[in-house]
Amino acid sequence: MTFSMPPESFRTLRPEPTARRSRGWDVALTIVLLVLLPLLALAASYAGVLLAYAADACGSTTCNTGLMNIGFWTAVVSPWVVLLVGVIVAIVRLVRHRLAFWVPLVTIVAIVAVWFIAAALVGAGVSAS
Repeated sequence: MTFSMPPESFRTLRPEPTARRSRGWDVALTIVLLVLLPLLALAASYAGVLLAYAADACGSTTCNTGLMNIGFWTAVVSPWVVLLVGVIVAIVRLVRHRLAFWVPLVTIVAIVAVWFIAAALVGAGVSAS
């Protein structure tokens, strides 16, 4: 007794998914960049602390201290938040065998961009007189 499938059922079958292979260079490069990211976050956070010296210009004039505080705390805290998001996304992509080396590079750009936005907020608070 033979069991054969009708020809129309062949069209509905899907091929078995192939397992994705991880690329060694991608894993190595991603890990190296992820190890260097906390150093950048520390440097950006330290540079954010130095933004407090912008308040020295407020001696004889009035400044918007609320805006300066928002900019200061954004510059201090945001590098670590961006770092955490970048590390999580990179690890998830590595576990799923997807290219992940670009995630730390985007994280570097995001840390720098957020720091400059925070510095602009501090500068706007100083010149709000």
